[in-house]
Amino acid sequence: MPKLIWLAVISASLYTQTLSASGPAVVAKAEQKLWPEPINTPAGFDKASRASLLIYVAMLKEVQGLSDAQMLELFKIKSINRNSVEKWLAKEQALSLSNFQKASTQCLYDDRPDDDWTCVQSATMEQLLGSKEYAKPPKALLAWSENLPGFTRSYLYEQLRLAALFPKVSSEIDRFNDAEWNGDALADRQFYLSFDDGPTRANGNTDRTLKMLTTYKKSAVFFLLGENLDAQLKATNSESLAALYANQCVASHGWQHVSHANGEQWQSSITRTHSLLNSVFTGSASQILPLFRPPYGQRKADSGAFFKAQSLQVALWNLDSQDWNAQVSANDVLNRMLTLMLIKRHGVLLFHDIHPKANVALPSLFEALGSSVKWGACGDLEQQEQR
Repeated sequence: MPKLIWLAVISASLYTQTLSASGPAVVAKAEQKLWPEPINTPAGFDKASRASLLIYVAMLKEVQGLSDAQMLELFKIKSINRNSVEKWLAKEQALSLSNFQKASTQCLYDDRPDDDWTCVQSATMEQLLGSKEYAKPPKALLAWSENLPGFTRSYLYEQLRLAALFPKVSSEIDRFNDAEWNGDALADRQFYLSFDDGPTRANGNTDRTLKMLTTYKKSAVFFLLGENLDAQLKATNSESLAALYANQCVASHGWQHVSHANGEQWQSSITRTHSLLNSVFTGSASQILPLFRPPYGQRKADSGAFFKAQSLQVALWNLDSQDWNAQVSANDVLNRMLTLMLIKRHGVLLFHDIHPKANVALPSLFEALGSSVKWGACGDLEQQEQR
């Protein structure tokens, strides 16, 4: 058992965020390269995961102490749903403890290194959720241990902002019913890829994304916008589009990229897009998943009956790459997703095939992770067991 010491959580200046569909004013960024050991094996992934979670729970404790007044100032919003905030914090604490236990399997063996500071007993880890205490990283990890708290704090602020607004502003932060899912219930080290907003014009970024996935033998769910698909159908034909998405899965993102939480056209947006999918991919019915991903994650709280009648599920996500954001580079996307995958240990990754950053980041991410995680086949995503 490594010796635990009291450490004051590293302080940082508060930053402001704006309430808009464009997302947070400050995006969480990390430097995963500061972790000196490879994470391309299950054992390497688990050690880095334990280390990251030890820092993450300390930051969870810090943000628990934020008052309503502090959050109002931080997030520049007019009101806070405290129940939603507390619900998200409780869920995140439970997930973090569960993830740490799963990452600690190797720590139970007698042949583990005695100096592995990340091997903290689960009971102690649970105590850490209620304190500012965590295992002391070795001096060689000083740069890493100074960088990660800033990332996790920024990330937690991103999520708390969403929780504070829910359900007044709906998002991926929570579900309205059991027919909705976000990836939190997936098996340990199980991940799925998803892309929103396509397709782009012929020979555009969608084509390059699909080629990249083929090269690396990965599949993804592409949530297509009806108007973009319709434009491509008029420019080409059904056969070409079906061939373009061969070995991939498609689903609905609505007709236009607008909130489906307001207005009178949200139902027709969904049915019209799904009808178009069925007409384009006629020879590949199994390729069309009965899923709808709402733009911005925004949908009506009472829409469950409609989706049930349409035999559709609301498909959210729990690992947001922020690849659409002008603040982040492809390298930022890579570091962000690697770090979040170590903390979350399972989930649905959100990218956008209308932007090029995933094409640069994903090959490096696949290489860095190696055999340490499992990439699910896109067709299995709708079958995942939900909590």
